Parts: sequence; C-alpha cells; structure tokens
Amino acid sequence: MAHPMTYVQRSTQPRQAAVFFILVTVVLDMLSFGIIIPVLPKLVEEFLGGDTAQAAEIYGLMGTSWALMQFVCSPIQGALSDRFGRRPVVLLSNLGLGLDFILMALAPSLAWLFAGRVISGIASSSFSTAGAYIADVTPPDKRAAAFGMMGASFGLGFVLGPAVGGLLGAIDPRWPFWGAAATSLLNACYGFFVLPESLPLEKRAPFRWKRANPAGALILLRSHHELFGLATANFLMNLAHGVLPSVAVLYLGYRYGWGPSAVGFTLAAVGVCAMIVQGTLVRPITARLGERRTLITGLLCGATGFAIYGLAPTPLIYCLGIPVMAFWGLAGPSAQMFMTRRVSASEQGQLQGAIASLTGIAGLIGPTLFTQTFAAFIGPQADWHLPGAPYLLSTMLLLIGAGIAWRATRAV
Repeated sequence: MAHPMTYVQRSTQPRQAAVFFILVTVVLDMLSFGIIIPVLPKLVEEFLGGDTAQAAEIYGLMGTSWALMQFVCSPIQGALSDRFGRRPVVLLSNLGLGLDFILMALAPSLAWLFAGRVISGIASSSFSTAGAYIADVTPPDKRAAAFGMMGASFGLGFVLGPAVGGLLGAIDPRWPFWGAAATSLLNACYGFFVLPESLPLEKRAPFRWKRANPAGALILLRSHHELFGLATANFLMNLAHGVLPSVAVLYLGYRYGWGPSAVGFTLAAVGVCAMIVQGTLVRPITARLGERRTLITGLLCGATGFAIYGLAPTPLIYCLGIPVMAFWGLAGPSAQMFMTRRVSASEQGQLQGAIASLTGIAGLIGPTLFTQTFAAFIGPQADWHLPGAPYLLSTMLLLIGAGIAWRATRAV
C-alpha cells in the first residue's frame, strides 16, 4: 500500500506546476505588452513621416482600441473557458498573441500595425481565464494570497517589459516585437506539456451568447448584492489607477521638472514596492487583520498615497508616498477572493470576464477623465491652480470604494 504522502505529492505537485505556469503566463503577457511601449509610438511616427502630433492621435486610438477589445472579448474568453475548460483558452491565447507580435514585427504599413494592436487586445484577454484557473485550483481561504501572487506577476511583467523593450529597441525598433513573440510562443509550448485542465467536465457550463457578451457578463455581478458592491469597488479601484499611466509623466515633469530617466526610475520603484506587498505580505497581513479589514486597509492606503502624490510640495515627499501607495496592493487580491466565493465553479470564467470588462470600461474612461482634469486645473482659465487635482480625484474614488466595500462585505 502506498504511503499517504505519495498521494499528497501527486495531487499538489501538478497543481503547483500549473499555478506557476499561470503566474508565468501573466508575467509574459505583461512583458509582451510592456516590451513594445518604448518603440511603438516611434514606429507609428516613422510610418507617418515624422508627424509627431498625428502619431500621438493614432497611438491614442490604438490604446482605446486595445481597451475596447478587452472589454468585448474578456467575457467571451471567460465563457468559453467555462464551456471548454481553461487549458485550451489559455494556450490558444498565448499562441495567438505570439503570432500577432510576429505580424506587428513584419507590418509593412500603419494599417497592418493598427490591426495587430487590435488583435493583441483580443488575444491578451486571457487574464480573465488566468483568474478563473487560480480560483479553480486554490482553496477559498488561500485565494487572497494566490491573487496577490498574480498581481505581483502582473507588476513584474510591467516593470521588466519597458526595460527589455528599451534595450532591444536601441538595436532595432522591430526587435521588441520579435522578443514579445518569442516569449509568448515559448510559453505556449511550455504550457502544452505542463498545464493540466483545472475545470472538471461535470462543472462546465454551456456556452451562451447572453452570458458571453459584456452586458450579459455584467448581469452576473447583480446576482448577489454583495457581489455587485464588490464589483463596484473594484471598478473604482481600476478607474483610480488610470491616473498613473495617464498623467504621471506630465505631472512629474510639470511640477518637479523631472526628465524621462527620473520618471522611469520612479515608476519602476512604484512597481517594485507593489510587487513586494502583493507577492510576500498579502498572506501574513490577511491572517492578522482578517479578509475584510485587509481589503479596507488596502483601499485607505491607496487613497492616502494618492493624496500624498497630489499635495506633495517637494519630490522627496512625493517619493515618501510610494511605500504607502504600495499597500494599496492588499485591496485587489482581497476583493477578488471575496467575489470568487459568491459564484459557482461553472461561473468563475464568466465572473473573471465580467471583472475584466469593468477594467476595460475603466481603461476607456480613465485617460480622458484624468488628462482633462489635469488640463483644467493648470490651464490659464483655471480659478484654482492645482496640478495634483487628478491624484486627489483618485483619492476620492478610493474613499468611495472603501465605503462601498465595507458595506458589501458585512454579510460575507
């Protein structure tokens, strides 16, 4: 008779390898996304003969199109994973993303490059399936830590991507696309041999368009009042986060006179601190404070961090806000954990798709909201000169989110 530990090893080792693959997938997805950031605007500019103003407009449209595809396709991928399993959806997403980057590396015209960016938004919607996989294989009481690791993986890919892209782009502006293609295709090959299916046949749900379209997916969020409240708080978190990519570079240059290198190091420090919190501190803090207090603490730390950013009179005080802001990373995993408890195993993909759709909506609203707020408070017509207004707006969004989350988790 086999020793009982044999069964433990057989059951836990494949699960650990699968979770590791999902975390690697998130890193590589974000790496492949970030790796082209330093070169894509310049490549667009080259196709337009050096017209910087027009390049900025086209690049903005690319970003909006990417977010729109995330909004539309995330629920579809989530519903497909509920029907056919997580494994084929994740692997096909990796394969599609790799082939798309090859298309962009070879793009002979701006139209081809734009099409590649749209396809990238479709293929990279696998984040919803990755979240569903984590929920499948992780016990409910350990999901906050697992989603924290997923958030850390997200941050790692985003920190490494622009750095790698800058190095490759210095050699040739097309090389980052080849690098992104290689990472995605290698990950697809690795996953083909390593990744087991996480959703048993008996727990799968039929594919229906009313569940797969964004509106249908969002209906799920209204199935429980606690779930709706948590989803609303999660949306406000994502909307508030939009201030960083939208105005951080402009704000730091305008208020403190920082150049690209100082801004780059600062954003990297923000990413590293967030990774430390999400990757190592979520579990012990949750064990000490409890899940509900951890969620609220994270939201309040984020609000405080944004307030410091918006009011800091000197660069030093601004930098002091970075470690405070890092503890905002407690909120996302806690909110995900609470939400995954409110739906069945056959609805995890739909849930993650709905969450990703809300993230897409925030991505569509955020850039305009925060850039227009910034412009309104520094322009010649401003009655109150307040460059930090976008950050203070994010502070208010997170405080509202904290109130909603506290109310929504009373009965959880």
